[in-house]
Amino acid sequence: MANTYLLLKSLHILGAVIFLGNIIVTGWWKAMADRTGEPKIIAFAQRQVTLTDFIFTGGGVAMVLVTGVANAVIHDMDYWHIHWLAWGMWLFLASGLIWVAILIPIQVKQAHIAREFAVTGEIPENYWFLGKLWLWFGVLATVLPLLNIYWMVFKPS
Repeated sequence: MANTYLLLKSLHILGAVIFLGNIIVTGWWKAMADRTGEPKIIAFAQRQVTLTDFIFTGGGVAMVLVTGVANAVIHDMDYWHIHWLAWGMWLFLASGLIWVAILIPIQVKQAHIAREFAVTGEIPENYWFLGKLWLWFGVLATVLPLLNIYWMVFKPS
């Protein structure tokens, strides 16, 4: 069983690295692309944000969730009553809720808008407004799983 625990823990950490790495780097590249003010660069970056979130953020989330829950279940850990596991789950779920309810819909809207302005060359004000919302909620959705590092490493009671 120890080997199963360590294997799942290793895959859990890998999932966290992929997930957190992608959300941090994606936010950076999108912010830098938007700063250029160049419609074609921004449209390209917006497409990549959507694509990489689907592949890497989604893949990382799946790895973290499956391996974390599997390890808890296999090793009889009550992840709703062990404080550090419960905090980790709630922070992860809160971040996921922000992604699903706010960030992904904004990204989809921005991707549609970007397809248009890649051709017309005119970026509408709505794109910038959505970009500000995406940035603020994105920071929040990134900080929450970063707090998980504390809970997962220090395991406070």
